[in-house]
Amino acid sequence: MSKTSSFDIVSEFDQAEMNNAVDQTAREIQTRYDFQGTNSKITYDKENQNIDISSNSELKLEAIVDVLESKFIKRGLNLKHLDKSAEVLQSGMDYKKTLNLVQGLDQEKAKKITKLIREKHPKVKTQIQGEEVRVMSPSKDELQSVMSLLKTSELDMPLNFVNFR
Repeated sequence: MSKTSSFDIVSEFDQAEMNNAVDQTAREIQTRYDFQGTNSKITYDKENQNIDISSNSELKLEAIVDVLESKFIKRGLNLKHLDKSAEVLQSGMDYKKTLNLVQGLDQEKAKKITKLIREKHPKVKTQIQGEEVRVMSPSKDELQSVMSLLKTSELDMPLNFVNFR
């Protein structure tokens, strides 16, 4: 009887690391000389899964986003979790931007992943389970090659591998 090995593909981030990245960004904004007197703020809304940034100029907003991205990298968070497509809102002298956080695999993305895996590795079985994709194979080497395939492929979503069995 052959034992099958498996792992799950998910798109999640660590809430604590996200909170730490935003806190470190806020601390750096408070201490940096170029942000003195600009009334710049950054907040993380856990319930709505977004990050609110406000400042008195559009250039300062972009600088805050750059600082946040550097903190993401240092904390091991994937930059693909940030949806920077939101427009800058201006009211008087205040500029605001909301960065939505991307988490979870919808059906369309899950189908795209399973199609890619089946094209390259026909012996590997895939199964969509809600917001995750289970990948199964009797060979652990096949599973490792699937992981490397997904890491090197140009997917527009952050992927994590969990539940190795």
